[in-house]
Amino acid sequence: MDQKTPLQTHPEASPKPNKKSFVTTFMEATTLRTPSFKEDTYFVSQLKSSEKKALQELKDKLMGSEASDGSMWGVPLLGNDEKADVILLKFLRARDFRVPDAFAMLLKCLAWRKEFGADGVVEEDLGFKELEGVVAYMHGFDKQGHPVCYNAYGVFKERDMYERIFGDEEKLKKFLRWRVQVLERGINALHFKPGGINSIIQVTDLKDMPKRELRVASNQILSLFQDNYPEMVARKIFINVPWYFSALYSIFSPFLTQRTKSKFVISKEGNVAETLYKFIRPEDVPVQYGGLSRLSDLQNGPPKPASEFTVKGGEKVNIQIEGIEADATITWDIVVGGWDLEYSAEFVPNAEGSYIIQVDKPRKVMPSEEAIHNSFTPREAGKMVFSVDNSASRRKKVAAYRYIVRKSASI
Repeated sequence: MDQKTPLQTHPEASPKPNKKSFVTTFMEATTLRTPSFKEDTYFVSQLKSSEKKALQELKDKLMGSEASDGSMWGVPLLGNDEKADVILLKFLRARDFRVPDAFAMLLKCLAWRKEFGADGVVEEDLGFKELEGVVAYMHGFDKQGHPVCYNAYGVFKERDMYERIFGDEEKLKKFLRWRVQVLERGINALHFKPGGINSIIQVTDLKDMPKRELRVASNQILSLFQDNYPEMVARKIFINVPWYFSALYSIFSPFLTQRTKSKFVISKEGNVAETLYKFIRPEDVPVQYGGLSRLSDLQNGPPKPASEFTVKGGEKVNIQIEGIEADATITWDIVVGGWDLEYSAEFVPNAEGSYIIQVDKPRKVMPSEEAIHNSFTPREAGKMVFSVDNSASRRKKVAAYRYIVRKSASI
């Protein structure tokens, strides 16, 4: 139905101060007191003299061993090139440049990769189609170009799903193999080059994760990755973190190195999009986490960039897309992290006396809803106006949108 509607932007209201709970304050402190992780560049010229010496000693030990012809990810470890140096430096860094420890770790990893068949696991069909894009999957890149791996184990709270995947030891082994496959796909996208992209980002969703039931699987995954994939993760982002995670973190934190803790980013429930947007562009964040990226989009090449904006508490934001010609089609995506506000879209014709058309009627968008995707073809020239009304909330929210206008085909 056509109706005349005045365009209006509500004035910004001053958000009222709210008291933070002990848990919220504790979690923020846990995150803030951890300095940001600085990734190695892997330029040998920038190493300390003691580190250069350790690298050469590791090469000498490898040369004198039965593993002198060893390789990882298609890179001969004694190939005397920069790719080999990057890999060897990862093992040295993982063991604080203690050569004997790094050498022992390297030999164990080579033996495991051979026994496990890690080099060929990417090509295997392990039959976990129902878990792809849900439990563990590579999806897009962060702002620096690191491949991003998402992990979410909430589906296993359902007993049937748990039994189907982890019901016996053979099923668990198959799942672990599949989990290694996902990681190997991400590693195949790395450069293994000084100054390049040499690690991935891990995003772990703790929502509904059954802690007790997954303890065995989690421990095996953690042990397997720590022993055989040193320095492969640049940042570990935990999202939908429950209140009790802070207490657990305070217990195991003293046993972690400062370097490991500096990789952690902890985000409580409700702050998912706000946290991810700091590291990943909205067009690369999956829709279930407040982004604009759907799995089907990954088949269509690089995503169309999105524009970010914030909606303050008590504020209504109008986004106007002008210059839309008659019979042109505008297609858009828009999302607000944690929604819980009112959204609408309308077309405003240029001609006086024409009626404003409500394309998306005003409605309350629930927190769990994903990005809105829609299109509209007007019969006359005008502009689109997207309205996001956060007047009823005191909380600032991150948001993003993108659009494309296609003119009608000439006749």
